[in-house]
Amino acid sequence: MTAARKSSQQDPTADPPQRASAPRKDPAGKAKPARPTPLARLGLHTDWDLALHLPLRYDDETRLTPLDALRDGELVTTDAVVTQAQVQGRAPRRQLLVRLQDPEAGDAVLTLRLFHFYPNQLKTLQPGVRLRVHGQVRQGLFGWEMVHPTWKLVDANAPLPNTLTPVYPTTAGVPQSYLRKAVAGALERLVWRDTVPQEELTRHHLPDLPSSLRTLHAPPAAALPALEAGTHPAQRRLKFDELLAQQLAQQQARAQRQRWKAPMLPAAPEAHSLPAQLRAAIPFILTAAQERCVAEIAADLAQTAPMHRLLQGDVGSGKTVVAALAAAQAVAAGWQCALMAPTEILAAQHARKLADWLEPLGVGVAWLSGSQTKKEREAALQRVASGEAQLVLGTHAVIQAQVRFARLGLAIVDEQHRFGVAQRLALRDRALFGDLDASTIDVLPPGRTPVRTSVVSADRRGELIARVGAMTAQGRQAYWVCPLVEESETLDLQNAVATHAELSAALATRPGQRAVQVGLLHGRMKAQEKRATMQAFSAGEIGLLVATTVIEVGVDVPNASLMVIEHAERFGLSQLHQLRGRVGRGAAQSDCVLLFTSPLSPTARQRLGAMRELTDGFALAQKDLELRGPGELLGLRQSGVPGLRYADLAQDIDLLEAARDTAQRLLVAAPEAARQHAARWLGEGFDWLSA
Repeated sequence: MTAARKSSQQDPTADPPQRASAPRKDPAGKAKPARPTPLARLGLHTDWDLALHLPLRYDDETRLTPLDALRDGELVTTDAVVTQAQVQGRAPRRQLLVRLQDPEAGDAVLTLRLFHFYPNQLKTLQPGVRLRVHGQVRQGLFGWEMVHPTWKLVDANAPLPNTLTPVYPTTAGVPQSYLRKAVAGALERLVWRDTVPQEELTRHHLPDLPSSLRTLHAPPAAALPALEAGTHPAQRRLKFDELLAQQLAQQQARAQRQRWKAPMLPAAPEAHSLPAQLRAAIPFILTAAQERCVAEIAADLAQTAPMHRLLQGDVGSGKTVVAALAAAQAVAAGWQCALMAPTEILAAQHARKLADWLEPLGVGVAWLSGSQTKKEREAALQRVASGEAQLVLGTHAVIQAQVRFARLGLAIVDEQHRFGVAQRLALRDRALFGDLDASTIDVLPPGRTPVRTSVVSADRRGELIARVGAMTAQGRQAYWVCPLVEESETLDLQNAVATHAELSAALATRPGQRAVQVGLLHGRMKAQEKRATMQAFSAGEIGLLVATTVIEVGVDVPNASLMVIEHAERFGLSQLHQLRGRVGRGAAQSDCVLLFTSPLSPTARQRLGAMRELTDGFALAQKDLELRGPGELLGLRQSGVPGLRYADLAQDIDLLEAARDTAQRLLVAAPEAARQHAARWLGEGFDWLSA
């Protein structure tokens, strides 16, 4: 919520910003680049940016605490008189100690300890001057003290502020006093024009925008509990406005996409059609959930309106076969299909599986990746451009500028959340536009055994290695996942290279047991090495695969029945669930062991507990959202565009629903207000949300 907002667009309903000064010149007459202003370093370029730069927290300086009423650990404001100020120690450990007393508070003494100070401050803090200080009190060796409090000179009768003091997100060289003056000035200069009609505010019990922002920058002391809970009406107004802007952008984009045309890709009813032949070739029967999703996608493809559909399902639910049938429908209608995956391992697996299914049926398949030789790549590009390649698979190489499709009719992006918005737009701009609908595979295929999950301390690592050795000696296979490739100077985490060496030595030939082949897989390996390692693991030649999270998605080895995740407390729930999904793909009972290192933070403890108790990916996603707090919308983080700064999708469902309903009404009854509202809030992000 505290990320700096970068926007080059002034609030369209406010006064324009002042013009920048002319660039400086060096002695040779050449222009020097202008140095960024302190506010620009925070991404604050306009008065509207400043108005939306909300405090991280508030200090309550509206009441004084006498020196004889101080309590350990409390954050207080107090007035007292300097009785002594002296510098102790030598550089670089010098510190300024300031002793304070209040004649009305008896013998109570407070010492200020300043590690960073200027010589003129020592001159200012002479005995007899009165200070007003704010900070956390602690019990030191010589009584009460504050370390680096805020302070200022005051008269004996100086009035107290009547509002809370804001503490803003900042960076080095931008003091709080500077920010407070800048924000106050911006609030005075802004020409306020509310873009949300009064009837909508009344309907949802929301205050007007000017009073909301002024309250958030200078709230009364009584508002502090509601502000800390995030339930103050002024906070709810900003959350509503933010959600309304994104709803407007999405609904405007949806309406615009409905006006675009897409090629009709009708499903062929004939029994000998390509989709029917593919169904006959697949060695299993689709579940009812898969059939429902296939039908939803097929119906969309047959329309002239563009399709942009999210196919969601838990790990191992069978999304690939649904995508394959969609590709077959596109190819049967005379168009090409592109499938893009985020990693070469996953893209290569798709290529093998889909080629095995479709090439015997006469479908031309091409492969594009960054690791291809120039000759291989040129041959693939020629097949794509000529239309000979009807199905094109690969990594982000599929969307490079030199790739020219003859008739691209369908694009499939696997694990789409791992691509940035810019990459999704590049694929969209090839030929396809669409809106986002959802199809859900909510039932796992028969025969999938639930994976047992246990949480184990790293202290029992030796027992676990012995268990891995016993099961791999029996012909079963296992994964051992580490968070790093090589040792880090800053993070004491078990690394893949060292773990591979350790496990190779531990599982070497032992009396009465055959040797266990231990493989190593990580992202820094060459593509050919990774492919060879995965092929050996798939063939059963490697019993234990030590890997980084490069195996998070797409790896399908039914004989692998144990997943060990080192330093599991460092992973997010979604990633842990994806890793766990690499096992449990065969008939044998599978296990996932989450190794952790103490001490665990409260969040890590909740995360690991959720993994042990929950197996449903959708339930884990909801839990992940609750633990992470506000999320990023539509993958915007990867493109440098801010997502939600104020609203929390886990807590503000009522505001999201209100914003959706208001957006629908505004687009019909007040389109200009809708445009201004979206531009005010989204700025540079406005076009991106159409992705």
